[in-house]
Amino acid sequence: MESQVAIKCSGITKSFHSQEVETVALRGADLQVKTGEFMMLVGPSGCGKTTLISVVAGILHPDQGTCVVEERNYKDMSADQLLDFRASHIGFVFQSFNLIATLSVIENVMIPLIIKGINYQQAFERAEKILKKVGLGDRLHNSPNQLSGGEQQRIAIARALVHNPSILICDEPTSALDHMTGIKILEMMHSINRELKTTFLVVTHDSRIYQFADRIAHMDDGKIIRITNNHEN
Repeated sequence: MESQVAIKCSGITKSFHSQEVETVALRGADLQVKTGEFMMLVGPSGCGKTTLISVVAGILHPDQGTCVVEERNYKDMSADQLLDFRASHIGFVFQSFNLIATLSVIENVMIPLIIKGINYQQAFERAEKILKKVGLGDRLHNSPNQLSGGEQQRIAIARALVHNPSILICDEPTSALDHMTGIKILEMMHSINRELKTTFLVVTHDSRIYQFADRIAHMDDGKIIRITNNHEN
């Protein structure tokens, strides 16, 4: 595995305010993810996992601390630069599939490319290629609601990968799936990680899929409390 660091978060703090109530989500979180690594982020509900990956994705701005992704410090980027960076370098898979029911499978996957201004034919060809990679090459023109939960998650992963991001961030990708389907999804993601060298950061509560991680970052009360290694590299 390469020694280069894809993600480096240092001293990240984040609080949310509602009326007179302050909720502290992150309390000086530190996290490093190596280039090409498959890292999982685990911990109890409410410990700050989703907030931290939202900071890594550039969706939330921390109150304090720095986040350097692919050697770019978010603090040095304007809002437009951050938007462009995220569109080019980061893919995001949500807990829910967030597919558009009125669009076909391939049209759902084409959306990030169309938004970037890529012409329809090129977008179609790239979407078709990634759908074949995730095993849905024969379902291009189906609507999402004609597919199983596992197949819909494959569409969501294909959509996140279609613009060739260097980092894929996944928030509970197996939470809506049965165990065997979840294992198949992780096997596919792990294969993509190894083949494309895409860096994966995966939030999960499912200890049955820990086996797929290179390292596991354990989080509690807004901090990373320890890192465990699954494999010797």
